[in-house]
Amino acid sequence: MTYIDLNCDMGEGMDTDAAIMPFISSTNIACGYHAGNQDTIIRTITLALLYKVAVGAHPGFADKENFGRKEHHLTDSELYDLITTQLYAVQSICHSLGTPMRHVKPHGALYNMAAKTPAMAHVIAQAIKDTDPELCLFGLSNSWLIKAGAEAGLKTASEVFADRTYQEDGSLTPRSEPNALIESEEQALQQVLQMITQQHVTTVNGQTIPLTTETICLHGDGAHATEFARTLHTTLTQQSLIIQHP
Repeated sequence: MTYIDLNCDMGEGMDTDAAIMPFISSTNIACGYHAGNQDTIIRTITLALLYKVAVGAHPGFADKENFGRKEHHLTDSELYDLITTQLYAVQSICHSLGTPMRHVKPHGALYNMAAKTPAMAHVIAQAIKDTDPELCLFGLSNSWLIKAGAEAGLKTASEVFADRTYQEDGSLTPRSEPNALIESEEQALQQVLQMITQQHVTTVNGQTIPLTTETICLHGDGAHATEFARTLHTTLTQQSLIIQHP
């Protein structure tokens, strides 16, 4: 049997959370810094419990104005505190609702910076381990986040993206550049199946690069996000893939 995880960033103010939740296996919940607040965290965890979806934290920079997509340069101690504060916030609510927090996926600029910056990745990994060594770290496939998590002794899940294009170094095409997003459902499905079955992806320049595919990110803010989530879930099931948290 082949297992694959489908994750989605939630609690960020989108109106698609309830519609997408039945089709995923992991939810990454905004911790109130780049988006959300205590009420949205509670609502999203409650919704996840209804559909037996694994709950994770989605910490980001404290920058709601830019939705956490602007780079901020922090000291190691500031970064450590940024992560642990957000993790404890979600973890405490999880405990109050009787469910464990299972994983952590950094958000936006924090995610992209840590993917290519060893020092940041190691601070984030240590913060996660100190919060709960049983947590799984979701990070960009082949990135420093995955390497740092493994070195810290954490379980990791190499993440790929259904609706984002890739550069030759394995990074995501910045949203500020053309062709960063895959708008075609058919093209996104083809990319997902390629990444799962062949463990590689075709870049924007037509090159084929290897990657490890353990969890697939769906974005809930696309024009047809719910329809795509349903179609992807159906397609993977038809391919005899078991969709579950890593």
